[in-house]
Amino acid sequence: MANFEEILSKGTLFINKNVLSPHYIPEHLPFREEYIEEIMRVLSPALKEQKPKNLFIYGKTGTGKTCSIKIVLEKFNRFAEEKKLNAKMLYINCRVYNSRYRIMNKVMKSFVPELEKTGFGLTFIYEKMVELLNTGMQLVVVLDEIDMVKDLDDLIYTITRANDEVSGKKGGVTVVGISNKLSFKNELDPRSKSSLYETEIIFPPYTAPQLKSILEQRVEAGFRKNSVTQGAINLIAAITAQETGDARYALKLLERAGEVAENNQKNIVEERDVEEARKRVEYDITAEAIATLPINQQLVLYTIAKLSKETKFLDPELEGYLFSGDVYEHYVKMGRRLGKKPKSARWYREYINELEVLGLISTILSGKGIRGRTRLIKIGHNPDDVIKIIEGNNIII
Repeated sequence: MANFEEILSKGTLFINKNVLSPHYIPEHLPFREEYIEEIMRVLSPALKEQKPKNLFIYGKTGTGKTCSIKIVLEKFNRFAEEKKLNAKMLYINCRVYNSRYRIMNKVMKSFVPELEKTGFGLTFIYEKMVELLNTGMQLVVVLDEIDMVKDLDDLIYTITRANDEVSGKKGGVTVVGISNKLSFKNELDPRSKSSLYETEIIFPPYTAPQLKSILEQRVEAGFRKNSVTQGAINLIAAITAQETGDARYALKLLERAGEVAENNQKNIVEERDVEEARKRVEYDITAEAIATLPINQQLVLYTIAKLSKETKFLDPELEGYLFSGDVYEHYVKMGRRLGKKPKSARWYREYINELEVLGLISTILSGKGIRGRTRLIKIGHNPDDVIKIIEGNNIII
């Protein structure tokens, strides 16, 4: 029988797996220096008792948005603390804090300890925010995955109103919104759009040479010397650049290729290990995204995957796309058959928006003449994998 002593005594290709994690923030973020500097320039007025313009940052997954903003946040707060300035920058993950109340409560907990207790209403929290701003506080709130906020128009209105109420105009709240979805602004109320989009920065996908350089740096820090071939690094960079330009995907693929080589008792990572790892990584990424979804949302995605396999597409231009109304109709039938109460059409639209943000589906509006102008939905991953994962979650029983 295996024991830990035996397992730990075996050699490993890794010396530090942490540097391959998507949560690892390097001291120096290559190829994003100019974007970090631009963010710092936009937010710098807060360190001079002036309210910066609101900022919106867009870029596909794995383009360095979150990492860059966290580097700026650390620099901002350190500078403010050293200079004893009345300024603070806060980071909010909107996948966790996805409503006006949750976000306002989370922000103000940093300044009002009594909010750790439950039961305080939005009015109380709002009043505390206005009090804080009237002390001259320049507050910069980063809303990462801002498109996950269900009542964002209400949140932007509340923050705008708080800024308007500040006496002497010394304090203020600045919003930094981050999203993977450029079309997101078209879904906002015009007033929210004009307020939120005062300044924009777009992060492009990484190129193959850039990914190669990033991978080489992480290999040097995370693997034993000469344990990853240049061919393996080049292949990961090429695959990633061709598909998404997603650095997180590239690093996950590198880590998994190392594990494949290790499991095969090899002392070097080669291109064949990358090819084997690629299949597993794509499946893992899909499974991880689906695991976070509530049951009814998984049912919606399951319906899309099943219909994608069963539907015969007569129009080549619509190959793979499903009518949103058809998906909802089948989802309702499936929910009732499984004894799970289907959600309303309004909730269904919310689910579709979130699935698109997560990259599990894509949507477009149909042209004129195709059932009017309707929303078309396309599965973003292998439908067989999606079906297998959701059935494995014991939801379809």
